Amino acid sequence: MMLQRGISSDLNSIVHFILGIKKSRKAHIFLCLALTVMLHTKAGAQLPQQSYNWKNVQIHGGGFVDGVIYHPSEKDLMYCRTDMGGAYKWNAVLKNWEPLLDWVAYKDNNLMGVESIALDPANPNRLYMACGTYTASPGPNAILLSANRGKTFKRVDVPFKMGGNENGRGNGERMAVDPNNGDIIYMGTRIDGLWKSEDRAATWTRVSAFPFPVNQPAETTAKGTIQPKSNGIIFIIFDGNSRLKNRSAILYAGISGKEQENIYRSIDGGQTWLPLPGQPAGLMPTHGILAADGMLYISYSSSPGPDVASDGAVYKYDPQQHKWRDITPVKPQPETQKGFGYAAVAVDARHPETIIASTYHRYGKAGGEDIFRSLDGGQSWHPIFTGSGGGKLDYSSAPYIVHTGIHWLFDLEIDPFDSNHAIFTTGYGLHETFDLTDADHNKPTTWRVMNNGIEETVGLDLLSPPKGVALISAIGDYGGFVHHNLDTPAPEGNFTNPSFSNTNSISCAVENGDIIARVGESSGINFGYSLNGGKSWQAAQGQPQSNSKGGSVCVSASGKSWIWTPQKSVPYKTSDRGATWVPIDNLPVNTRVIADQVNPSKFYAMDLYGGKLYISIDSGSTFSEYELWLPNGYPKRANRGDNRGGQDQIYATPGKEGDLWIAAFDGLYRSNGGDFRFAKMDQVTEIHAFGFGKAAPKRNFPALFLAGTVRGKDGIFRSDDAGETWVCINDTRHRLGLILQITGDPKKYGRVYVGTHGRGIFYGDIN
Repeated sequence: MMLQRGISSDLNSIVHFILGIKKSRKAHIFLCLALTVMLHTKAGAQLPQQSYNWKNVQIHGGGFVDGVIYHPSEKDLMYCRTDMGGAYKWNAVLKNWEPLLDWVAYKDNNLMGVESIALDPANPNRLYMACGTYTASPGPNAILLSANRGKTFKRVDVPFKMGGNENGRGNGERMAVDPNNGDIIYMGTRIDGLWKSEDRAATWTRVSAFPFPVNQPAETTAKGTIQPKSNGIIFIIFDGNSRLKNRSAILYAGISGKEQENIYRSIDGGQTWLPLPGQPAGLMPTHGILAADGMLYISYSSSPGPDVASDGAVYKYDPQQHKWRDITPVKPQPETQKGFGYAAVAVDARHPETIIASTYHRYGKAGGEDIFRSLDGGQSWHPIFTGSGGGKLDYSSAPYIVHTGIHWLFDLEIDPFDSNHAIFTTGYGLHETFDLTDADHNKPTTWRVMNNGIEETVGLDLLSPPKGVALISAIGDYGGFVHHNLDTPAPEGNFTNPSFSNTNSISCAVENGDIIARVGESSGINFGYSLNGGKSWQAAQGQPQSNSKGGSVCVSASGKSWIWTPQKSVPYKTSDRGATWVPIDNLPVNTRVIADQVNPSKFYAMDLYGGKLYISIDSGSTFSEYELWLPNGYPKRANRGDNRGGQDQIYATPGKEGDLWIAAFDGLYRSNGGDFRFAKMDQVTEIHAFGFGKAAPKRNFPALFLAGTVRGKDGIFRSDDAGETWVCINDTRHRLGLILQITGDPKKYGRVYVGTHGRGIFYGDIN
């Protein structure tokens, strides 16, 4: 008999030993075959790897950048953090932002929300990031420390929780390094008090002397949202001009709360803490900064943001005189519906009396969001955008922003090496100006989008049509985009006519890719379609119910029948572009329907947990129910903490009538025999996303793509032989955190699109 090529001489000796055993010929054959299978399996245990080139589909921004951190002693060294899309380092040569956390794996995706960034003022190479997206998440919370500016990180899991995507995420920097001793780092947390490290973040201990603010009962905001009254310790500030032996003597800490005194100071290197006397009451601090002349500036609001605010202020504290002064640029007037808050305050490092402060939720009657500038420590102010000079916004590098307006200005910074250069953050990224001082002479300042390299959108659905454009994306918050060129932002911006806040699902006719339907969420019609491949869009003439929104949509192979399952609704069918909608009453509520990719009369649906398969052969008018058979029985219903994404779904193979796949969280199943019995593809043990692409050369079955676990390895995979074998196509630098969607391109073999939760959309091509 022949053994697999490459077996060692030692293994051949084992075979000869077996043959030498005094057993029957049948026993010899059985033992040798068993050993061959074992050796074959062992030899193939190393999953094949194929090199891919990964790039972001260019949208530019698309999410909340909630903090910008300059290094105080090295020009152009700066970082920014986001609420759920990791952190970035500025490349001053290429003029773009470079992502720092694309190596984070699916199981660690809670680390993609960056609560705070701290830099060592005395050592520009040292970088610290406090990572944790949600305090309620079972996932890890960690301090990531780097000695080489983010090229590599050491991870230190910590016992305190972080909430990088929770209320107050734009408030201050909760972590800081002592400028007089780089070994000492303080971290203010949301619910676990104040913590300290004396060994460069390697170990942490709680500061028991700090009066930890107990989480208070939640309150209802003006818009009806519920939020806690306290968001913990939101900033730590060292006074580098003070010294006590080998460390700074004076530290300040700000607490996001209304009921207790919320600004504390230590004058003995953090051993004891006392509230500053005479401080303002009834508002929450949102930012604090210490000027070079020792003055402490604090911005305040009625809520931590970025939700609604009704009141706010800016105060200045003189530590020598122990006096507070109200320097609020424009007083909010909540009683006249002109209420708003103040989000941030910043100081010019070269001119300590030059300060800027930003408003938030200053919409409508309040007068418009603005940045105010003072040259005299807050005695007088000049508005940047609503004043006589005015500010100009340049949206050319990200056209979709035109529709959003300025909002969530929760951090603003003046370049410590250039008084003309300033940056402010928003819910869609960053803006910067290089003519800030022109505002001092009533001249306009120009603010350009500064999002090159930042991609923070959430990909809710992806469609690569069989012809025409490369990609059409369904996006959270900004609707979606049609990309002819993946390397430049869509020049026409995001979807219009109709516009959605979220686009939840998108589908096209495989026989006529010009016919595309999409559904989403807005205050109007929530169904849009295109008859020219996404060049232009129209709103459906009507919708099933006045409140129909979101859910899923599918288009028949011919494009004549469309089926929409709105949220909390049974599916509906239309054959006249939405003029009339007919309910499909024999399908359960929230049932996702898919179209056969060959036969325009066939549609499918599934109740995975109930063990039911539904099939229509009359263009979706009626569905017949069949028992769904899986070899391991029906999986358990998902828990909210499972992060199952868009899976536990059924798919129809392009070009193969009746060929169905189930991408369940625990594995991949296929039925191509028409008896509704699904076989499990044994190599796949976990799926987060699944899709099809163009068949490999000389193959007649579409390529399969999935994000999940194959043969014990977590990653992104492709199969060219209907799931019999797989190749891993991503590397340790591109693990991309939480992946929600994946699909191949039917026009180009090997190309794959990946939609993430906060790092935008990636596309990969074979190197």
